[in-house]
Amino acid sequence: MACVLCGLAAPESDAGAPGIRTCPVCGWRLGDSPDPDLPRPRVDVVYYLRWDARIKIGTSSQPQRRLAAIWHHELLAFELGDRTLERARHAQFAHLREGGEWFRADAELRAHAEAAAAGTPPWHSYARWVADALRHNLS
Repeated sequence: MACVLCGLAAPESDAGAPGIRTCPVCGWRLGDSPDPDLPRPRVDVVYYLRWDARIKIGTSSQPQRRLAAIWHHELLAFELGDRTLERARHAQFAHLREGGEWFRADAELRAHAEAAAAGTPPWHSYARWVADALRHNLS
């Protein structure tokens, strides 16, 4: 069974397991669907995109749409946050700025993006945050 929220298929080993099952990626209860009449919650993220030897630090509340519009080689990480966090990251890495929102991909910035990802694929983190926001709206 696939999670209706993030699309991940439940591992075969869980098939037929007793009790309530949740998606291992986003934590959404398998089989439940979000109410389509309710607006999706707004989840702002700061993203780190690599293109060659540069990294773009940007923000979006619709990362699928935003990242589809930007040429990049790799999505390094998401951080939960809005323009305030984005501005803080721009200030933190100002010494690496190459123009606009693009920064030199040196070891310091790469290490920050790796720590922000915390070993979790960025889209998995985003799915978890959306699921958490949906659960919060339901309570």
